Parts: sequence; C-alpha cells; structure tokens
Amino acid sequence: MSGPKSSAATGRRRVADAPVILVPLDASAPAPLYRQLYDGLREAILAGRFPPRARVPSTRVLAADLGVARNTVVLAYDQLRTEGYLEGTRGGGSRVRATIPDRLLHVGPTRRRSPGEAPATRPPKTSAPTHESPSHSPARVSARGAMLVDAGRSFAQRGRTAPRTFRLGVPALDAFPARLWARLTARGWRDGAVALGDGDPLGEPALRDAIASYVTTSRGARCTTDQVFIVNGTQHALDLVARVLLDPGDAVWVEDPGYLGARAALAAAGARIVPVRVDEHGLDVAEGEHASPGARLAYVTPSHQFPLGAVMSAPRRLALLAWARRARAWIVEDDYDSEFRYVGRPLPCLQGMDAAGAVDGEGARVLYVGTFNKTLVPGIRLGYLVVPEPLVDAFHGARAATDRHTGTFVQNVLADFIGEGHYARHLRRVRALYAERQRALLDAVNETMPDLLTMSPDAAGLHLVGWLPPGMDDDRATELALREGVETFPLSRFAFGPTPVMERGALLLGYAAFDPREVRDGIRRLRRGFQGVRVVEK
Repeated sequence: MSGPKSSAATGRRRVADAPVILVPLDASAPAPLYRQLYDGLREAILAGRFPPRARVPSTRVLAADLGVARNTVVLAYDQLRTEGYLEGTRGGGSRVRATIPDRLLHVGPTRRRSPGEAPATRPPKTSAPTHESPSHSPARVSARGAMLVDAGRSFAQRGRTAPRTFRLGVPALDAFPARLWARLTARGWRDGAVALGDGDPLGEPALRDAIASYVTTSRGARCTTDQVFIVNGTQHALDLVARVLLDPGDAVWVEDPGYLGARAALAAAGARIVPVRVDEHGLDVAEGEHASPGARLAYVTPSHQFPLGAVMSAPRRLALLAWARRARAWIVEDDYDSEFRYVGRPLPCLQGMDAAGAVDGEGARVLYVGTFNKTLVPGIRLGYLVVPEPLVDAFHGARAATDRHTGTFVQNVLADFIGEGHYARHLRRVRALYAERQRALLDAVNETMPDLLTMSPDAAGLHLVGWLPPGMDDDRATELALREGVETFPLSRFAFGPTPVMERGALLLGYAAFDPREVRDGIRRLRRGFQGVRVVEK
C-alpha cells in the first residue's frame, strides 16, 4: 500500500504550513490588485504581524485564498523580493527576510510622497499610559486594572529568567519525577482517558476525591469532595475568594510582614488592607480587633507564617475563630508549605478546628487554600480551595462565569499520581532533600559569613531568614547580592512599616531548588558582594 511520500523520501526539507493571510482587496479601486496586495503584505511585515523568517503562503495557495489570479500574487511577491522584504528559499517557498533594510523600518503608512514633500518625522516615544491617561487614549485602563498592574509588577519578571541561587518559592525542579509523570500522561492518552470537552468548574471528581482524602488524613481538615475546588494555584484561589466575598472598601486583615501575593490580590479587588502585626505566636488577633473589629476577612498563614516562620499558637487560633464568628467574617488559611516539616509532628490546619467548632447554628468561617506548585513544580499550575458548605453554590457559579475550569487532563494525571501512592513517596523524598539543603545553607553561612548574616534553622519551609548587622539596609544588600548573580529578597519589602520584629534588616534565602554545591557557591558570591560595605546606623 502506497501513501504520501515523506520529506526524507523526496529529499526535500519539510516546511510547516504558512498562516492564512487576510488582505482586503477592492477590484473597483484605482490601484491594481497586485499593488493592493503588495501594500497589504508590506504593512503586515512592518507591523510585525509577519516576524522575520516567517513563511508566507505559496503563490498558488494565496491566489486561491483571495480569489485572484495567480499572476497577481506573483507580481506582488516579486516586488516584495526586489525591495528586500521577502526572500526565496529552495523548496521552501518565500519567507520574510531576517533583516529588513533599515530605511524601511522608518516608513509610515503606505503612501508615496509628492515631489518636494518633506519626509514625515516620527513622533517621540511616550511612557506607557496608565489609568490616569487622558480619556481619549485607547490604552487607558480601569482603576481596578491599574491596581492589578501595580500589584503584579513584582511577580511579572519571575517566569522570564532561570532561577538564580536563593530565589524564593522555587521547589526542587531537579527532583520532579518527570519520567513517571510522562508515563502516566502517555497512559492516559493511550487508554482514552482524556477529557476533551468542558470540565466541571469545581474540578475533576477523581482529583477532588483524592484531595479531600489527603487533607482530611494528613492535615486534619474536615470536608467532603463537594467542598473542594481545583484552581491554578494560590493566587487564583485568592482572586476567586476576593471576587465572591469582598466589596470595594471592605476591610481585610493581612499579616505584617506577610505574603505580597495575598496583599496584591486583595488590594486589586478594592479591599482596604489592614496590616496586623505578627510576633512569635503568629497574627496578633487583639491588635486586629483594635484596628478593625468589623473587618470582612482575615488572611493568615498559621502553620508556618510567611515570611518569618512562626507557628500560630492555639490561644491565638481560638481567638481568631471566635472573632470571625462574632464579626461574621471569613478567614483565608493559606497552607502553602505545611508538607515540608522537618522536626516534630505535622500541625493540624485551622480549618479542621473551625469545622469541628461550627455548632449551634454557627457555620464554619475558614476557607482553606493548598497548592501543588510548591510540592511538585510550578509548571503544572494546580492548587485547591476548600470552602464552607454554604458557599459552594456561590463559588461554583463564580468559577463558571470567570475562567470556567482548570485544564482537565493534567487534573486526571495528578489524580493517578496521588491515588497510586507516587505523591506520598515524592513528598518523603523531597522532605529529606530539603532538610539536607537547609543544613547546607546553615553550614555555608556559619563557615563563610557569620559576621554578616545571622541564621537559625527552621522546622519547616523552603527558605530561611538571614539577619543582617544592625544598620545594614536589606534593600542595599539585595542589590549587592544581585550584582554577584545571587537573588535574595529583603524582609522589609514584606512589611508595611517599622515593627518590633523589623528592628534589623534581613534577607530571605530560598534553598529548596539548589544542591549543596550551588548553595556553597552562592554564599561565597554573597560574601564577595558584601565586601567593603559600610554599616551605617539608621
């Protein structure tokens, strides 16, 4: 049985199909059709709609698409080749030239100047418009859009570069079981277990079942599968919570210092942020009640406070739950890294305490957020949100109205990964790995720069706090580190202002993604960056 000849059989290099070109042509216009086609293609190339080396359709295909004679396309292409816009490749048709002649980059709208007419000057560049731009500007954004832009600015660059040593929040990418994940993925396609249509806004049932079982047994949560929503991560969960539960101007407690991503999502929703001091016992509930007793919501990280690492004490947890019931407020519990505890028994989550105490008509007040972007890898973009039963319908509708659902196939792969025991084995493996890497960081600091960085072990987490000498500015220290290719984060950026815990500057150093050799090298470079620094009392 014979079939189409392959490119190898014909000896010709296979060229990917070119995109369809849409050029408006008017047979009644004074300009001939080939000239109209030339002008349209030239404008598309200059505007970047056809990037350098992009293939253009063959003359036969384009003529058929546009309903014109092939010779019309041939004439237009010939003119574009003559002027340096296109080049022909043997067996590959025509492509946009890699380099357009410089003089052509400055041509404005396609129009010939009359004799003696001076060339048009290019308008000066202006800064990007904001929500304060004039109302006639086509790029004007809403007030909420401007808040989103400001809130996301510090996160926008993270995905564009490979992690530098000590970047925060990056798990061990080298420890991800990629081959196993690939086998599970291939098995799903091979067995036909691939959902190609729309999914449930709550998420795939198999994954929600697995998560409900996991958080109940491992985290002490109290929930059913119906309360679990699959989201794309913590930021997505916080955005969804803010959309459903907050009105512009509502007061929200946030930890000070605390997670910038939560502050960003809540502020972008129009919430009035109320900073509440954190100490060695976690969020100071009494201070929160004094500052804003009628707040609508509180965001907390009780199992391992970010960024300081404190564990919220039992009295504080009970006080927080009591306040939420009195104020009819909501609590968002971000349990972002509780799987990585190296000393002692795992701590039960706040949500379990809340659900257990929800009696006598008082409903549960805690929404519980977890993520696989830390326990596995950020690239899978999966997390979960557990909501109290009375809110399930509201969140279901809101999810359907916004982004519909998270990708279904990766959810089913993760459900198999958890259900077959791979997830539990992966957590045991990386927990030991992270404990080793934390010890490597502590040893490197104590050996190389104990005079410039004071660091203590932490019972959990993916980063450590290194305290600087009194009077040394942590923003400046971060700049010096970056010059040496080391990416630290100043503690002061997580705070709203001076607090007792912020009397000294400090740097946050993530260690999970870096092996002991990289850790030691990073500390040596950090020490080199700090050489000659003068400590000035503030």
